[in-house]
Amino acid sequence: MFEHCQLVCSVAEQFFDGLDIDTDLVRAGALLHDIGVYRLDSSAYVRHGVLGHELLASLGFPVEICRFASCHTGVGITREDVVRQVLPIPVDDYLPRTPEEELVMYADKFHSKRTPPVFLSGDTYAAEIARFGEDKVQRFGELRKQYGDPSLSALSAATGYAVV
Repeated sequence: MFEHCQLVCSVAEQFFDGLDIDTDLVRAGALLHDIGVYRLDSSAYVRHGVLGHELLASLGFPVEICRFASCHTGVGITREDVVRQVLPIPVDDYLPRTPEEELVMYADKFHSKRTPPVFLSGDTYAAEIARFGEDKVQRFGELRKQYGDPSLSALSAATGYAVV
């Protein structure tokens, strides 16, 4: 998990030039965004964001850090998504509210913790997210236009993880 978070941080750092953001906050958010995975038991994976937010809050982290855990899943989860998909999380919006949260959410899309881990091209992620609706594909497309696609070849070479 920690390696995944480091890789998400590396991806996010590729977008720093030209952005008016708190880069230290992005780094912290990237390194902590998936901490809730350590709290998962047999419950649905989608709960890891809420669990991470709760864990960070219980440790005294400010809400600006906690939110990286709860608002990075997919391209954001709306309260309508929670209800329509009957997700096992409190009905609420889990959407990035700051440029820093949005960047971590976006960078997270390019590395998968599956076994074996892989890097995902923008096209691959767009195809994967289509199962959640055209609105999610459209939102990811907007993010790609805004940020561009990261360069994954050096990270792939350094880790040995394929780009799919």
